[in-house]
Amino acid sequence: MNIGSILDAPATPLNGPAFPHGPYRFVDREYLNITYRTDPDALRAVVPEPLGIDEPLVRFEVIRMPDSSGLGDYTESGQVIRVTGLDGEAADYIHSMYLDNGPAIALGREASAYPKKLGTPRLCTDSDTLVGTLDYGSLRVATATMGFKHATLSEEEAREEVAAPTYMLKMIPGYDGGRPRICELVRSRITDLTIKGAWTGPARLQLFEHALAPLADLPVREIVKVSHVLTDLTLPRAELAHDYLARR
Repeated sequence: MNIGSILDAPATPLNGPAFPHGPYRFVDREYLNITYRTDPDALRAVVPEPLGIDEPLVRFEVIRMPDSSGLGDYTESGQVIRVTGLDGEAADYIHSMYLDNGPAIALGREASAYPKKLGTPRLCTDSDTLVGTLDYGSLRVATATMGFKHATLSEEEAREEVAAPTYMLKMIPGYDGGRPRICELVRSRITDLTIKGAWTGPARLQLFEHALAPLADLPVREIVKVSHVLTDLTLPRAELAHDYLARR
């Protein structure tokens, strides 16, 4: 195999890549979002500089993705922190993500900077309640409940929930076990977004202590905002925003 063929491959293994070339289009992508106020000191301990924090707000999300081009059918869950971006814009920082799909984990970590780990999230309707859960191994680490479609949200409110600029931390360790070879802050933003429905209602969120899925390290102090959003969208490639190694 010549160098041209190697460089054209989307990922390893070369004869059966872990994921295909994009773009990655998502149809009927469904969100359960619960934004809550947390402990400011706990938040400052996990948000990388030069991102800033105005209010100690975290969004717990469960995302159902039944039709994802090149990736198939899967569910994802995690925590997203509201931050001030490098140019002063209101933005999101993705703190943690847990999902049940190998190609999506590989794509998120290798081709971008999504902090993805294997987990078992679930989004379903239980009678009159929308339920989002996250298990790590055999243990429950989060349970979210929301009254099913109690009130509608405007399209503008829905877009604010899911389409803010997004920052992620990309880290690849060096071969010597010392400093990382890559340490970057990258930025992305959803494109081609269609809001197909958006609702709100009463909600509750429980986070349970776990050593390797430490969502409860950002404890729930007060629920601020809740949304259930159905969308079609495209995930673009991330762009370099800040290179930590170049600036040392």
